[in-house]
Amino acid sequence: MTGAAMIAWLWRSYMRPYRWLLLAALVLMAVEGSMMGALSYLVKPMFDRVFVGGSAGAVYWVAAAVSGVFVVRALSGVGQRALMAIAGERFIAAIQSDLLAHLMTLDQRFHQTHPPGALIERVRGDTTTLRNLWTSVLAAVGRDVVALVSLFAVAISVDWRWTLVAVAGTPLLILPILALQRLVRHTSRAARASAADLATRLDEIFHGLTTIQLSGTEAREAARYRKELDRFVGAQVRADTGSAGIPAMMDVVAAIGFAGVLVYGGFQIIGGEKTVGEFMSFFTAMALIFEPLRRIGAVSGAWQMARASLERLRALFDRPATIVTPANPAPLPDTLRIEIDNVTFAYDETPALNGLSFTAEPGQTTALVGPSGAGKSTVFALLARLVDPQSGAVRIGGRDIRTLDLAALRGLFSVVSQDAALFDESIRDNVLMGRAGVTPAQFDAALGAAHAADFVAAMPRGADMPAGPRGSALSGGQRQRVAIARALLRDAPILLLDEATSALDAQSEKLVAEALGTLSHGRTTLVIAHRLSTVRDADKIVVLDQGRVVEQGTHEDLIALGGTYARLHQLQFRD
Repeated sequence: MTGAAMIAWLWRSYMRPYRWLLLAALVLMAVEGSMMGALSYLVKPMFDRVFVGGSAGAVYWVAAAVSGVFVVRALSGVGQRALMAIAGERFIAAIQSDLLAHLMTLDQRFHQTHPPGALIERVRGDTTTLRNLWTSVLAAVGRDVVALVSLFAVAISVDWRWTLVAVAGTPLLILPILALQRLVRHTSRAARASAADLATRLDEIFHGLTTIQLSGTEAREAARYRKELDRFVGAQVRADTGSAGIPAMMDVVAAIGFAGVLVYGGFQIIGGEKTVGEFMSFFTAMALIFEPLRRIGAVSGAWQMARASLERLRALFDRPATIVTPANPAPLPDTLRIEIDNVTFAYDETPALNGLSFTAEPGQTTALVGPSGAGKSTVFALLARLVDPQSGAVRIGGRDIRTLDLAALRGLFSVVSQDAALFDESIRDNVLMGRAGVTPAQFDAALGAAHAADFVAAMPRGADMPAGPRGSALSGGQRQRVAIARALLRDAPILLLDEATSALDAQSEKLVAEALGTLSHGRTTLVIAHRLSTVRDADKIVVLDQGRVVEQGTHEDLIALGGTYARLHQLQFRD
């Protein structure tokens, strides 16, 4: 996408709602910029009528006029910056909010190849670059362009020949600036990519900090981070240096121009053709011209840096959500018989399911067992349409789930996994998960049924106690019971249990198992388990291996069969 097209997209999607704020800010910027021309114009009477002419009356009005210029400039500057802050922060916040909302619609295959740290950098880091561009570009348009026009007007009014001499070297900048812009854009892309790698590394370090400390690899992880940091610093320094080179070249041209004017104009003043006031007015105008000119030049570098971020953001926005509600969704089925029909699925080129077929009857418990990598967790992802199969179909009540409303489909499921997802909010908020209309009695009943009421009551702040980042303020068993309370309150007809007791001690496992028994009563339940003792009472056990069903039946049937399940059972219980 071209730069103009990206700016047009930004305007239509995010900047247009703030057009009146922008217009007011631009007007104030124009006033602020014009004050530079007014100041340089007042230098002429300051010298000719006050310093050289000695006019006492001119002292007062020149002093008042100069003071007025600075007051107007100050007020207009504060006003435009305040308006720009309001509009800029709101439009950046809108981009961040929309981007996060869009990222949450993308399926698990996308998130497997885009780690959280990299996405955080997209949402926060790349949009911050746009915030800086927003300020510099509009300031260049509204303030610096007007300042240039007013200052050139003053300079030309004094002597157009002097002006021509001062800017004669400007055309020499065109080719070097174009080269620097390409360099800045290339190095900025590398810097943003490296920043994403840094964010990913930090995310992994902080989430795996306990493992790092126990394994004594702090120095190794710090060295790996420093290596990534060096790569980022190198790319960022190259981008910043290239961006700084554009205004630097303008300074060189300014030096040549000033020298030419000083030689040419100095002889005219000596010869009496020009006054000192005229020269000082011109000199002030030209001195002031190069500051907004430098800022305008810096904008081109800032744009190239921001363009790299904008391209990355637009690439995410352009990535379509592949799992969506169909145009005319079918109604939810009356029965909850689950059917996996000849399903094939792969993450990238890694096959997870290969012609998988089985059924789970309503109101019964169906257990999925098998070695790691057999495809058990992928079945849960397919049921909730976190991913879609490459071939085959997943049906509930005889209806392909791809024909159902997505939110209604996911409303059929309650999930309890071995890694209960809790947030750094209160226990109450983690149980409710945004659910409105829950009475205190219903909330307390859910805690009681989940065997969570006792430990919650013992907390200093009860259910209002923060669970900590990722639930770190709670033990493993407590996190599981909070997740079960959440599932109980959700009261969905299909229950998905993914190794819900695998990481618990015996006492916690007993309490969680009792809570799960309460939760699964009367529901269609699918259980993933490696510990076969937890599923021996299931109505049906489905044995998976390499993405296929190799056996299915009750515990007794499979033991009598003497196949894969019997061998797994013997390995676990041979002692």
